Amino acid sequence: MQTIGLLGGMSWESTATYYRLINEGVKQKLGGLHSARLCLFSIDFAPLEALQHANNWQGAGEELAQVARQVQHGGADFLLICTNTMHRVADAVEEAIDIPLLHIADATGEQLRANQVSKVGLLGTRFTMEQDFYKARIEEKFGIVTCIPEEDARAAIHRIIYEELCQGIITEKSRELFLQEIEILADQGAEGVILGCTEIAMLVKQEMTDTPLYDTTAIHCQAAIERCLA
Repeated sequence: MQTIGLLGGMSWESTATYYRLINEGVKQKLGGLHSARLCLFSIDFAPLEALQHANNWQGAGEELAQVARQVQHGGADFLLICTNTMHRVADAVEEAIDIPLLHIADATGEQLRANQVSKVGLLGTRFTMEQDFYKARIEEKFGIVTCIPEEDARAAIHRIIYEELCQGIITEKSRELFLQEIEILADQGAEGVILGCTEIAMLVKQEMTDTPLYDTTAIHCQAAIERCLA
């Protein structure tokens, strides 16, 4: 079994889900008392969040690159960044380490392609929805077109992620907004919707909508399980 490196804490709420899903998956595959070999570094998210909103992606990249090197030195065979948004600096992280980075958009794109999806909706932080680092990768590598909510909805989704979900707050009002935006994207031709922030699955579940949902946390974890046991 290979050792999975986890770069977490962004937020710790979703990193806890990574830890649980990966260990559950390894136990399901191997049985008994088996659990995953993990090397986890959980950062303090507040300073990093400040860099995000100051548009200081170079500083954020340097911070994650330094931590990624520590995870590698801890014995990881490959690395996961446990957040969609911080894949904005995935190149800086990859340049800093000698082990592979399992990119969350690639894992998601593989699943979409396997399901023959050609157009997909995307929910996430404003950074993920509006910038090209995520959408362009899925479109260029997998030929899948992405669509996003209108500007007011993007602002509301962004606020809910940072002010509620990252702090473990779940409200019915926010759930209704997310479900409404999922249906709007489906009406625009999306064959499914990417939950492109690792906290969104805390709020929205597949049984709440007929539109196929792609939970990036679960997809990323499954890809890690398959790689570490290959």
